[in-house]
Amino acid sequence: MKAIILCGGLGMRLREETEFRPKPMIEIGSRPILWHIMKTYAAFGVTDFVLCLGYRGDVIRDYFLTYELRNNDVTVTLGTGEREILQRNYDERSWRVTLAETGEQAMTGCRVKRVERYITEEHFFLTYGDGVARIDLTALRDFGLRHGRIGTVTGVLPTSRFGELGVAGDVVQQFEEKPTFDDGRLVSGGFFMFDRRVFQYLSEDETCVLEHEPLRRLARDGELRVYRHGDFWHPMDTYRDYQYLNDLWRSGAAPWKVW
Repeated sequence: MKAIILCGGLGMRLREETEFRPKPMIEIGSRPILWHIMKTYAAFGVTDFVLCLGYRGDVIRDYFLTYELRNNDVTVTLGTGEREILQRNYDERSWRVTLAETGEQAMTGCRVKRVERYITEEHFFLTYGDGVARIDLTALRDFGLRHGRIGTVTGVLPTSRFGELGVAGDVVQQFEEKPTFDDGRLVSGGFFMFDRRVFQYLSEDETCVLEHEPLRRLARDGELRVYRHGDFWHPMDTYRDYQYLNDLWRSGAAPWKVW
C-alpha cells in the first residue's frame, strides 16, 4: 500500500518556523517531522509515498532529490562534477517517493484528488505532514480491510491546551497540565486508510476540504469507521508543540520512534 502525505499547508500558527520552509520540514532533532512520519510508515513495511506539495514545495523536493548527497560519504571531482558514493550511511534506500505538485492554494480534498492517478492499488493510507504517533499501522490496515467501508479514521482522545484545575470553592485541589479527556469524546488523529472509492467524494476544485463535505458525506453514507488509538499521538501545531516534541526526542524516549 502507498501512503499519501499532505505537505502543502501554510502552517500559520508556526509562522516563526514556516516563513521560509513548509511545516513538514520543521525539524525534530536533526530531521524534518516529515521524515519521522515516513520512518513510522516504513517500520510497518510501507515505503511507497506520495507527497502532496504546495507551499514552498521546492524545499521538500530539494531535500529528497539531494538525499543521497546529504546522507552518504561522497567524493566529488571538481571541474567535472563527477560524484562517487563511497559509503551508504542510511536505511531509507528502498523508499519510493513521488513528489507531486498539487497547488499552493489547494485545500486538502483537492490535493488528494490531484494525486489519484498515482494510486493504483485498491487501498491506501493518508496522513498529514505535521503529526507523530506511536500507531500500529498494521492493525489500522487490518481493521480497515475487515469492515470493508470506504474510509477509516484514527480516533484519539482530545487533550486540553491548558492546565486543568480541580477546585472546591477557591481552593485548588488538583492541577494537571494538558490533561487527556477520557469521557468518550474522540478527535481525528489524522491517520486514515481509504478505499479508492473515496476519490468519488473529492473534487479538483481548490476549495474542496477533505475534512468538510467529503468526510461528512462518508459518515452520512455509513462509509466511515473509526480505529481507536489509545497510545501516543501529538500534532505540531504551535511553537510549544515544537519544543515539546524536540524535548522528547532529546530525552531519547520519543514514543513514536518505533524503527
